[in-house]
Amino acid sequence: MGRGADHPDSVSLAEAGLILGHREALDGQTLHQVSGNTHPHRHALRAAGGTWDKMKQVWVFTGTDPTAEIARQVSAHNAQRGLAEDGVPGVGHNHPPKPHYHGHRQRLRERFMEGDAGQLPDYELLELLLFFSIPRVDVKPLAKDLLERFDGLGGVMAADPERLAEFDKINQPTAVLLRAVRDAALRLGREEIMDRPLLASWQSLIDYLRAAMAHETRECFRVVFLNRKNEVIADEEQQRGTVDHTPVYPREVVKRALDLGATAIILVHNHPSGDPSPSRGDIDMTKEIAEAARLLGIVLHDHVIISRRGHSSFKQMGLL
Repeated sequence: MGRGADHPDSVSLAEAGLILGHREALDGQTLHQVSGNTHPHRHALRAAGGTWDKMKQVWVFTGTDPTAEIARQVSAHNAQRGLAEDGVPGVGHNHPPKPHYHGHRQRLRERFMEGDAGQLPDYELLELLLFFSIPRVDVKPLAKDLLERFDGLGGVMAADPERLAEFDKINQPTAVLLRAVRDAALRLGREEIMDRPLLASWQSLIDYLRAAMAHETRECFRVVFLNRKNEVIADEEQQRGTVDHTPVYPREVVKRALDLGATAIILVHNHPSGDPSPSRGDIDMTKEIAEAARLLGIVLHDHVIISRRGHSSFKQMGLL
């Protein structure tokens, strides 16, 4: 049975910034976990019989409740270092008041590892990422500000480094981290569609294209190339334009399809405005590419327009 929060030993641990929790292991054994401000007390925690769990970032104790022994070891180590007065662990002239977010990072990490990651709100998931590149400050306000500025998590991940730099706390490691996470997610999405029949992976294709293009601030034009089995053999960005226009050259699209040995293609571009409806120019350009492809035995399966508010399909709209 664990000690109550008002027990002297529990109070001592709390004053030292240590948080003691309990959980049952698969073999029925009770595990005691210490988190919080553990680094200054690492030697005391080890002397009390704890072992460091690098994955969960906690000190683990097995067997009986270690509260009393931890309190004794912390007090002894603090006394040796001259950091405690009257034997009270963690209390001394060199200890400033703890900030309101003290222990928040460790608690959030534990919730993430022990629960369903999908249950975390976007701002907390973004907080977890920011922990890796922005040390020792409360990043919750920054996470919320980023989500508001860039219209959601996808927008934050796709934001240009120059726009991220408008926030004082965003450093180069943070910009690199966000881009690396986005690129990793896109590669995972691409794996879901490559070398697979189109009919079996259509939704995966749409999900991948939305992740790749929905939050772009300029129009981009790309082509998905298919073989005779309607399997995706390549996905390439062909052009990048302005906020409302991308130059497209039908001859280049068809030539690239021939180079790859593709027998069918899907055209894709985005509308940064958020409206996925095709324009008159989109319709005319699609007809030109469809005719150029048809003359060389290449089928245009669809033209998909991606935006933050969804997507449209020329085939579903009867435009092909």
